[in-house]
Amino acid sequence: MSHTGTCFCGAVELEVTGSPEAMGYCHCRSCRSWSGGPVNAFSLWKPEAVNVKKGAEHIATFEKTPMSQRQYCAKCGGHLMTNHPPLGMVDVFAATLPTLEFAPGVHVNYGETVLRIRDGLPKLKDFPAEFGGSGEMVPE
Repeated sequence: MSHTGTCFCGAVELEVTGSPEAMGYCHCRSCRSWSGGPVNAFSLWKPEAVNVKKGAEHIATFEKTPMSQRQYCAKCGGHLMTNHPPLGMVDVFAATLPTLEFAPGVHVNYGETVLRIRDGLPKLKDFPAEFGGSGEMVPE
């Protein structure tokens, strides 16, 4: 199974193969600021599952912290993905992959939320313990 997506102008094209390792929502201030929305929908992939099919020369990277290398199209500014080296994962933004059936399983960094979402999914204060967080659950 594969899914293809592009940046806003179409100059960069990505393909992911297989299934994501996880899908969910991030509520941290950095993701909210980067996405321009109150929450960011993510799909996490192993790096080998993510392939830039065209336009690699247009990909620019902004690294605010060692945790996140945010990648976007230098032509249109369209957001593509975030490489998370400490996690060994790449977050391809769910909106970048229009054919991916988004099936979120968790909310991370819910301790920073500005938009309460009552969907019955687990709400973690920060990250799961296996990703270096506290693993602490918070109420909806």
